[in-house]
Amino acid sequence: MSKQPKYRQVADALRREIDSGTYGPGARLPSESELSARFDASRNTVRSGLNLLVSQGLISSSQGLGYEVRKHEVFELNASRFENLDFPQHGDAYSTDVTNAGRRPHQTFRVELTTASEYIAQRLKVDADSRAVLRFCHRFVDDVPWSTQATHYPDWLVDQAPRLTEPGDIAEGTTRYLASAGVEQIGYADEIATRMPTPEEARLLDIGAGVPVLLWTRTGYSATRPIRCTITTFRGDLNRMNYEIGDLSARDENEPQ
Repeated sequence: MSKQPKYRQVADALRREIDSGTYGPGARLPSESELSARFDASRNTVRSGLNLLVSQGLISSSQGLGYEVRKHEVFELNASRFENLDFPQHGDAYSTDVTNAGRRPHQTFRVELTTASEYIAQRLKVDADSRAVLRFCHRFVDDVPWSTQATHYPDWLVDQAPRLTEPGDIAEGTTRYLASAGVEQIGYADEIATRMPTPEEARLLDIGAGVPVLLWTRTGYSATRPIRCTITTFRGDLNRMNYEIGDLSARDENEPQ
């Protein structure tokens, strides 16, 4: 006999069936009454097990429609070559990576003048509350919310790169645009963290209960000082990030016979 509470036994059994593909993405689970009979448990117990899976982001519930397995079509981002000017691109790095994966990119933009928070000011090495340019984009993959990206540029950069304040997309990507304006990014520092989403993040990214966000902060540097700080917020259930560092030629060698 399992020592786990009955509702956890229900949740564990359904989770195994979701993981094995018995109930695939978008599939509807049996009704509470059907599950109650299957597990010889009260409907309240079954409901508690289902709610546990909802809180873990595996299923969603709709009034009158029951429970459905959430769709998890993961997008993989190669963060080490993202914005690499030596890597062939068609448009910006996001559009290139999504298109190369056989998926469909779409994004909306907002550009505004702001004041730098203490967090941003520390990374840009400017005074807190000094003026900065914020370029904010809401990104989608196949019409599914994928990420939000907030990039902060120091005010001193605007004179040299005035297109930073223009509304809308910079077609070639801001990293390439800055390089063409004589401000080349030669290095960057990344910070990666996870947490639960704010209500606004949950709304923009259509995040279900129990799903965390992945925060990727990249501070870009010219030869002399920081030139931007980008905070990208990803849905934790739909994204995987990888880095490639050093010589990986051995990875492509044939397996020994």
